[in-house]
Amino acid sequence: MTRRSARAGVRLRFDGWIAGLGTTSGTRLVLGHWPRSPFGPFSDVMLERDDGHRLLLAPDRRTADFIAGTYLFDEVRLAPVRVRAADGHWRVTAGPVLDLRFTVGGRGLPGLLLRAVPGRLASRPGWTAVTYGPARLLRVRTHGSAGGGRYEWYGARDLHRVHTASAVLDGRDLGSLTAVEPPVRFGFGSTPRKPSLVRVTTTVRTPRPAGPGEPGTR
Repeated sequence: MTRRSARAGVRLRFDGWIAGLGTTSGTRLVLGHWPRSPFGPFSDVMLERDDGHRLLLAPDRRTADFIAGTYLFDEVRLAPVRVRAADGHWRVTAGPVLDLRFTVGGRGLPGLLLRAVPGRLASRPGWTAVTYGPARLLRVRTHGSAGGGRYEWYGARDLHRVHTASAVLDGRDLGSLTAVEPPVRFGFGSTPRKPSLVRVTTTVRTPRPAGPGEPGTR
């Protein structure tokens, strides 16, 4: 993590996967699975119900505070978010709150194009200016202002379609897989309309140097 001046703030890098899914109940889910982050490995789930209620499931108070300071939610719950993935099958649990399962397939043309970009280039914030136009065709923004005076860049590096999914939230079956429609309203951008799993490096610029005990402090 690079320490910047007080004016530039600090850039925090999160490397992992984002899955965006719609369900026939109207609830849309966005999984963030981050094997590498300033907080160490963690996962979180953002949900928006058909009535517009936005819920964050995060594993601890530290990550919950950071995510809720970057995106908009009506409710935040702490739960041990666990992810298991093997042979295209993913299972995500968040204590007794959520049980999500989905399967992913191969890459389409967008995924093949993203895979062709060198990882060191794709993860740089400047690359998002090049991919902004194509990403808008998928209803995605690659950079923009976030909460708390923060700014974000999304550097996509791979993309797989999600083929099947099932989810139970608070004991309620959310139905079968469908498009992420309407778009989720957590921040400045949504996920692709078609359910997808995206390999991504996300960079968040904070408006000030990190304080004691915060990510980025040296």
